Amino acid sequence: MTLLSPLRQGTSALARAAFPRITKCSPAPLRAAFHSAPRQPQTFFTSRAPAAATAGRLANKISLRASFGIRGGARTYMQGGSSSQYTYNQEQVTRNNVKKILTGAAIFGGTLVAINVVFNRETREGAMPAYERSYLNDTFLHTGLGVGIIGLTARQLVSSGFVYRIMVTNPWVFAIGGMALSFGTMIATRSIDPDNYIPKYACWTAFNATQAAFVAPLLVMAPGALIARAGLYTVAMMGGLAVVGATAKEDKYLYIGGPLLAGACVIAASGLAPLILPATAARSLAFSQNIWLYGGLVLFGGFTLYDVQKVMHHARLAQRGIIKRDPVNESISLELDFLNIFVRMVQILMMQNRKK
Repeated sequence: MTLLSPLRQGTSALARAAFPRITKCSPAPLRAAFHSAPRQPQTFFTSRAPAAATAGRLANKISLRASFGIRGGARTYMQGGSSSQYTYNQEQVTRNNVKKILTGAAIFGGTLVAINVVFNRETREGAMPAYERSYLNDTFLHTGLGVGIIGLTARQLVSSGFVYRIMVTNPWVFAIGGMALSFGTMIATRSIDPDNYIPKYACWTAFNATQAAFVAPLLVMAPGALIARAGLYTVAMMGGLAVVGATAKEDKYLYIGGPLLAGACVIAASGLAPLILPATAARSLAFSQNIWLYGGLVLFGGFTLYDVQKVMHHARLAQRGIIKRDPVNESISLELDFLNIFVRMVQILMMQNRKK
């Protein structure tokens, strides 16, 4: 034991002298010595100057926000140059609207003069009698009221969703049932004596409601500005023709009732052509559509002349006591003329917008 103890001490001293770092260092640096250094990020597929790229993106973002006028998270389009551009656009829209109004007025005046020159070369002698003027004014008043009822009712039907539900349920039931109600209420209105105010005006209101059901889909398909333009054109056309019919000689256009009825049959047949002709007959369908649209405008323009002259003829008969004054019945014909012209005006304007 005495001989081995100096040997052990010498061996331990020699080991401490030879490996001083291993004996004195902690385990953590020892483990770190066997691990590789952290991997440096590769810059082969990335920008060599990330700080410059970040600064460039930040500058672009700031300029983009400034161009749109974004401040504090809110977007405004009335900053700097945008305000002047907006003002310029508003002034241009105003000028265009004024130009359209003046153009419409010029067209209406020119149409009125042209219609008078072509169709009204021979006017009546003297002023219109008071009873004819009164009867004509009452008829136009009821026509305007009827058109107003139709417009308001159609608007209500669209806003309430009634038209959507009926047409989605069964369009054929809607079409056939609407036609039956329209003819039924019209016949009932015409057959009631004018002295029975309550039932007559009730049936007349029901007739206008049925017409509103047919007009309501147009309010869904066409924008409001187009509807207003079509209404303005219809009023201009019917107003010009009414002036011609009122100032023409007595019974000048009453003879065209037969040709107008024949033309109505042709227009009705052209309207039913898509149900009969195959879809491959594109030219025939286009031709029938043109007949229905433009031929219908001419036809119901002629009906307007005829109906105005018929109103004046009935005024003379009422003055003699042969028939009773009935402006409600007279207004039904003019309302139908207005609706047929209006529907065609809307469709023509929609076709022009699609071509643009």
